[in-house]
Amino acid sequence: MNIIIINGPNLNLLGKREPEIYGNLSFREYYEELAEVYSEHSLDYFQSNSEGELVSKIQEVGFAVDGIVLNAAAYTHTSVAIADAIAAVDAPVIEVHISNVHARETFRHHSYVSAVAQGIIVGLGLTGYKLAIDYLIESSQP
Repeated sequence: MNIIIINGPNLNLLGKREPEIYGNLSFREYYEELAEVYSEHSLDYFQSNSEGELVSKIQEVGFAVDGIVLNAAAYTHTSVAIADAIAAVDAPVIEVHISNVHARETFRHHSYVSAVAQGIIVGLGLTGYKLAIDYLIESSQP
């Protein structure tokens, strides 16, 4: 399978940013672990702090990959453009959030992404990415 993980703003600071919420591991370190675990699959990773770059990446890969694991971060709560990009492509999207957004500030309770995602995983830390990849792999098998 060909799966891409797309991370939005500030997730490049994992391991440094609010470790009490997001942990001490950088995403690059975690991605290396994932790439090892899923070595029989094609796993790719993209991160941007720019909404337009995230939209462009979804459009670029959304007809070529078998699945997208997306943590749109703060854009989850604000971006109709990202939701529209997801709705326009063929690849199934699993929305992931490291923290439980529903236990945080009220503005984080709404997601534009959820309505167009195939599924949502929140509050399980970095393990949410692994669960999303497992789901995409399992759901593609007959």
